Amino acid sequence: MIAGLIILLLVILFLPFFVKVIEHNLEYFLFVMGIIGVIISKQMNLKLFEHIIQNRLIYYITFAVLIAGMLFFFFRSRINKMIELLTNKISIQFFVFILVLILGLSSSFITAIIASLLLTEIMHHTPLERNTKLKVIVLACFAIGFGAALTPVGEPLATITISKLKADFFYLARAIGLEIIITILLMACLSALIVKKANKVDKDEYIENKEGIKDVFLRAFKVFIFVFALELLGTAFKPLIDLYVIKLDAKILYWVNMISAIVDNATLAAAEISKEMTNEQVRAIILGMIISGGMLIPGNIPNIISAGKFKIKSKEWAKIGIPIGLILMIAYFILVFVLKI
Repeated sequence: MIAGLIILLLVILFLPFFVKVIEHNLEYFLFVMGIIGVIISKQMNLKLFEHIIQNRLIYYITFAVLIAGMLFFFFRSRINKMIELLTNKISIQFFVFILVLILGLSSSFITAIIASLLLTEIMHHTPLERNTKLKVIVLACFAIGFGAALTPVGEPLATITISKLKADFFYLARAIGLEIIITILLMACLSALIVKKANKVDKDEYIENKEGIKDVFLRAFKVFIFVFALELLGTAFKPLIDLYVIKLDAKILYWVNMISAIVDNATLAAAEISKEMTNEQVRAIILGMIISGGMLIPGNIPNIISAGKFKIKSKEWAKIGIPIGLILMIAYFILVFVLKI
């Protein structure tokens, strides 16, 4: 069973980079891999599907994407005019800096889902070439992923952590607040720097939103499949986590939690976080999860929503996300474990 799960993990990690059909249909691929995973781990039963179907978060995410998509669809012209007005009054790099900063910091209260929906729609209307938008989106998703961990409102990872530790509302803000704020500022600065070096295109030159109402519904359905798949994968890999991961030293846990790039981090948190852990161990686990969550598309809900909206390929995301993630992993490893800041 364990060997089968390890092989499955490797298939999920590498196949989307080499097979175009899978890359373009990542949601359905992960769903199939999730089914195979629960079969391998011998957890395939009706109770599992009942549990997932009864999870309100799946419907909240799906309907948030659907409703936001419909609102943006019907008010597209007004949004476009507003952004055009703003970018004419202030520099585009300052606009992007403020956007990433505000969405990153506010995601802990408006949730990572709403923050990413705002990001995708606003970025769609900015007069920038696709490659520049792609880089900004990946950086912004890192910022949103970090910011959402400040409070239990932002995302399930934080909610589960607070619940498992029986901690107060601002526990994570105290534990990793400094790292979160620094990272959000860093992502905002990098985004502004990228935009400054890029060419601002004329309105007639950049790609307008051509999606119809059918596309809005299809995107919401794909997000539903994606989240369902992540639930299946989290369940499938739980025996592997229980057997090997949770027994590891905090320093090793930090790096091992890079599997959060493809496995639901809420599932990992539920399996790993314990009230008996030290603050250092909790910091290591949470930081490892939220950093690696930005590295690949399945790693975080904001990534999934943004990639679906902009049709970002796995290779495109990884080309930007992995280097940034690795640099952050090394930097925070030194800060937390070497310098013990």
